[in-house]
Amino acid sequence: MSNAVEGPVLAGSAEDTAEAGLIEVENQLSLLWRRGRSISHQLSRQLHPDMEPAAYGLLSVIHRRGAVRLTELASSICVGKPSVSRQVAFLESLGLVSKQADPLDGRAQMIRLTPLGDEKMHHVQDARREVFRRQLGDWPAEELATLARYIARLNASYERVGLPQDDTR
Repeated sequence: MSNAVEGPVLAGSAEDTAEAGLIEVENQLSLLWRRGRSISHQLSRQLHPDMEPAAYGLLSVIHRRGAVRLTELASSICVGKPSVSRQVAFLESLGLVSKQADPLDGRAQMIRLTPLGDEKMHHVQDARREVFRRQLGDWPAEELATLARYIARLNASYERVGLPQDDTR
C-alpha cells in the first residue's frame, strides 16, 4: 500500500501542465513551510517561553556545526549581523551559548553551545525527530529515500542561485 497522495489531474498543453505543476508545488511548499515554522515556534518555546524561532534556528546551526563565528552564523541563515547579535545575546543570557576568542584571530569571537545548551538541544531535537516519526513513520523506506532526494535536489537548486550551502551534512 502506498502513501502517495494523488495531485490534481493536469490537462492541456505541456506548458499548461508544467505551470499547473509549479503552482501546486508552490502551494504545497508554502503549507509545509508554515507548518515547519509552527513546529519550530513550539520547539523554541520548549527551550524558553520567550525564545523566538529565529534564536532556535541559530541554536540548531551551532549544534550541527560546532563553534562558529558570528559572521558565519549570520551568513548561514541569510540574516544581518545586528539581528544575529541580539539573538546570540539572548541565548547567552539563558546560558545556552558562550562566546570565546577565536584562536586564529583574537579579534573575532567563536560562539558555541554550553553544556546546558547542548543538553537542551538534544532534548528538543529528539522531540523534533519524534514529530517526523509520527508523521512519516508509516511511509515505506523507499518513499522516504525518494522524498529526501527530491528535497535535496530542491535545496541544491536554491544553492545554485546564491543561497548558502548547508555544509553540516
